[in-house]
Amino acid sequence: MKAFVFPGQGAQFTGMGKDLYDTNPKAKELFDKANEILGFEITKIMFEGTAEELKQTKVTQPAVFLHSVISAICLGDQFDAEMTAGHSLGEFSALVAAGALSFEDGLRLVSKRAMAMQKACEAAPSTMAAIIALPDEKIEEVCAEVSSEGNIVVPANYNCPGQLVISGNIDAVNAACEKLKEAGAKRALVLPVGGAFHSPLMQPAKDELQAAIEATEFSNPRIPVYQNVDAKAHTDAAEIKQNLIAQLTAPVKWTYEVQQMMKDGATDFVECGPGKALQGMILKIAKGVEGITISGIN
Repeated sequence: MKAFVFPGQGAQFTGMGKDLYDTNPKAKELFDKANEILGFEITKIMFEGTAEELKQTKVTQPAVFLHSVISAICLGDQFDAEMTAGHSLGEFSALVAAGALSFEDGLRLVSKRAMAMQKACEAAPSTMAAIIALPDEKIEEVCAEVSSEGNIVVPANYNCPGQLVISGNIDAVNAACEKLKEAGAKRALVLPVGGAFHSPLMQPAKDELQAAIEATEFSNPRIPVYQNVDAKAHTDAAEIKQNLIAQLTAPVKWTYEVQQMMKDGATDFVECGPGKALQGMILKIAKGVEGITISGIN
């Protein structure tokens, strides 16, 4: 079975989508429509902007979404997914590709999500850190030890075996990093991000996005969509909405999501969108499992 997967924030690069825009009339139409919906020329930043300009939250999330979704749409009949999933932001791309959400509504929600997350980041100085080569259980234990009232650090992204990202207040993340290095982590690297994504500190953004999601029409997808919050397949629009709302403050269970997709028959994983981050993660998750193929459409 073929699974299409969609990347999240951080996969962006200057020039992303330009080939599609220049060579595919449908892609050009959708990119131009995106400029209208967003109220600024995101294509100019995507095609010609600096890395710094692309890192602006209001640009990054819609840019990755647009590149991913338009790539999928332009495949036409070659988009032969039997299941789909996305990492964090990528879940919105997966939902559009699966027919649960229109292109226009998906873009509007992603833009609102980006703005709400930016506001939450500015309200509470916070960060994230990648912990390498330590069991998930040990990281969970240290996060629970360090966390206290008003001082939060939690597991945020279960990316693959040996790589878990934590998220929280700056002091709590730094303290957890020290303890995790003492516990044997190969690396505990604070990431250059502006906030504590997928943690309780995103609650104001979740409240804001919840209203927008509840006001948006979702359909039952054509194929199962595996969601970050529970790593399970979903085909019911109401369930999908609730999981998408919960996603902002809950961890991304990507390791378990991919494992569940394999249990359900996925043998061919195709990353659709910028970069190769998900391909690298899936290689580690599927290590030792025979008959798995991993590729990308960029």
